[in-house]
Amino acid sequence: MLFDTHTHLDAEQFDEDREEVIARALEQGVTQMINIGFNRETIPTTMKLAESYDFIYAAVGWHPQDAITMQPGDLEWIEKLCAHEKVVAIGEIGLDYYWDTSPKDVQHRVFREQIRLAKRLNMPIVIHDRDAHEDVVRILREEHAEECGGVMHCFSGSWEIAKQCLDLGFYISFGGPLTFKNARVPKEVLANVPNDRFLIETDSPYLTPHPYRGKRNETGYVRLVAEAAAEIKGLNLEEVAKITMKNAQACFRLG
Repeated sequence: MLFDTHTHLDAEQFDEDREEVIARALEQGVTQMINIGFNRETIPTTMKLAESYDFIYAAVGWHPQDAITMQPGDLEWIEKLCAHEKVVAIGEIGLDYYWDTSPKDVQHRVFREQIRLAKRLNMPIVIHDRDAHEDVVRILREEHAEECGGVMHCFSGSWEIAKQCLDLGFYISFGGPLTFKNARVPKEVLANVPNDRFLIETDSPYLTPHPYRGKRNETGYVRLVAEAAAEIKGLNLEEVAKITMKNAQACFRLG
């Protein structure tokens, strides 16, 4: 029983075969999923998915790439949706210094506003961090994000950064890059992360694991991430499935 804690099944890449992709995930033992709505277009489609399938939950938030588009009423919209029984987190939120689509000061403001909302609602947050490790950790610390907790999605930082996130009470999540032969850093990080603090995900349709790298990712491929994690941790697949299921349910306050 696997839990894909971060997927985008509402993406246009699945418009032709979404039901088949979900069915294949179930066949691979993926029994719970969190779909991420991250802007004005994907939040409604995420909510529709979560309402259509018992085993799909939703996270809603404003992505740093889209920070420039966030209007005053959008934060209130997110807050209203957080009262829905299928919404389990605010995200994905954070900083992205790779894509130059939103000014840094706007990203920082939108990030801080959503952390404050999460603290007020007692909701975990899903963190997107691309090429912005130091600023992400600094803002999490300054905003006392340990009060709401959450997950560092598809973590790409060093063990030093991971330790700071763990100290703030965050879970560390690993995706397809964990399966890449040259991915020394994420493997090193996972080897050091305590068993009760790591999660697995796909970020599908992106970041496809080996041996399907270069093709569309699917949520069923989280099994490949779990297999890689098992090898790194010296565990078997069933143990990793149990550990990450328990961790995800704790992180997102399910069950």
